[in-house]
Amino acid sequence: MRLWLSDDERRPDPAPARADGRKAVLAGTVGWGIALVACLVFRAPLESAGLGWFTGAAITGVVLGLIGLAVVQVIRRRADQSPERSAD
Repeated sequence: MRLWLSDDERRPDPAPARADGRKAVLAGTVGWGIALVACLVFRAPLESAGLGWFTGAAITGVVLGLIGLAVVQVIRRRADQSPERSAD
């Protein structure tokens, strides 16, 4: 097995795959939202067990997820408006 090919033996690199990061970020945000609802429903038992910080972690997850959705959307719009994309 050879680990190195000369340039004339190499096949061209494939085109990069276009992935939709919004679905992944949205799934994580929904998961944190479910965790937040559960933390609010079971707030008293969590507080008595010393795990009241779970609520803060869930709030942080939801907020960061919403920020992530905005960032992914901006990146997607910029990619759609790039001159390289319109030349295809």
